[in-house]
Amino acid sequence: MNRFDYLHKQYREAKQIERKSKVLAQSRPIVDANANGTQGYVVKEGPNTGKYLKHVSVVHPNAG
Repeated sequence: MNRFDYLHKQYREAKQIERKSKVLAQSRPIVDANANGTQGYVVKEGPNTGKYLKHVSVVHPNAG
């Protein structure tokens, strides 16, 4: 395999990985976190409807 073939193969593989990751990222649902003033994600469907997930709690440096 000469240098050009090697570089072309590396470029092609990188583009395939980039394309696959882009498709995967586009297929994920967008989570509406911090909407309506909440500090996390509110479950809208299923048995845990209305529960908050992943509350954001920040410890302030001035807090005792």
